[in-house]
Amino acid sequence: MLRLGIVGLPNVGKSTLFNALTKAGAAAQNFPFCTVDPNVGVVPVPDVRLDRLAATVRPPQVVPATVEFVDIAGLVKGASQGEGLGNQFLAHIRNVDAIVHVVRCFEDPDVTHVHGEVDPERDHDVITAELALADLAVVERRLEKVEKTARSGDKDSQAEAALLQRVVDALNAGGGARDVDTTAEERKALRQLGLLTLKPILYAANVSEDDLAGTSPALAVLRATAAKHHEKADVVAFSAKLEAELAELADEERDEFLASVGQDEPSLDRLIHAGYRLLGLETFFTVGDNEVRAWTVPQSATAFEAAGEIHSDFQRGFIRAETVHVDQFVDAGSYKAARDQGLLRSEGRDYVVEDGDVILFRFNV
Repeated sequence: MLRLGIVGLPNVGKSTLFNALTKAGAAAQNFPFCTVDPNVGVVPVPDVRLDRLAATVRPPQVVPATVEFVDIAGLVKGASQGEGLGNQFLAHIRNVDAIVHVVRCFEDPDVTHVHGEVDPERDHDVITAELALADLAVVERRLEKVEKTARSGDKDSQAEAALLQRVVDALNAGGGARDVDTTAEERKALRQLGLLTLKPILYAANVSEDDLAGTSPALAVLRATAAKHHEKADVVAFSAKLEAELAELADEERDEFLASVGQDEPSLDRLIHAGYRLLGLETFFTVGDNEVRAWTVPQSATAFEAAGEIHSDFQRGFIRAETVHVDQFVDAGSYKAARDQGLLRSEGRDYVVEDGDVILFRFNV
């Protein structure tokens, strides 16, 4: 399951976003640090292809892929040193797959801004600096420990110390662990430290309802700022106020409301899909008499690896993967019809799964 950690300054709309995503009723008052303990919610991944499969097969159960969101308290300058209990909050998101940085891009005199005025670049830089400083403390502690064994001549410790020093240098220069040129093995070692600046980052710009079209000057500033730090930064504009209203509506009313404000899908759906793109994930489906289910795998996953996502027995006794694209399956109406029409392919364990594959795994244990 994909895990995303939500960060940002107080009163930027983080908890309102979390509430709209999960309908969990997290605290969202207009004052700093109202979210003391982390809020954790599991959200289904919206996918019209799963809906079409379910309408075709009509199984008793439909199981979507899911995303876990972790919402921590708003961070302030000095958070990495414990200001506002920031270090305690940051510890809660060291195990997420990616970070969603919520930045305020709307004006509202009734919603207090901790720095007095809306400035996306400044707000971005405050949070970015605090994540880097928090990582610096972690890396320096580890480096101090490793250097003791490195001095005794231990080759592994010497190599790790050299790696950690490069990370320290990058953090001190205003960068992040992700900016350090590393091998796959070195990056794996760094991941074990749970470094926040090593994680992929996605920006969620909280704009007013009128600015959802993307014309807000503040949004333009955030896009430019994000691009300076991340070459392919994805910035998703959303209105926390609008999404909170949508979360209270039934599906038909929601569609009408979205159309009235010129949107074809909730911004939250776009946020989840952006998370998938950010991490290079895709979806395949399984269809049975009792269940239609969506599964999440990396884009390079093989049929053998996808089988393991379902159950170790599927992988251990893997024979073949009978595969058809979801559009072809829906048009045919069933596995049998797809087979009769010559649409079903028999793939081996090294087949690279494609987004939208419907797969029937044959195995024997």
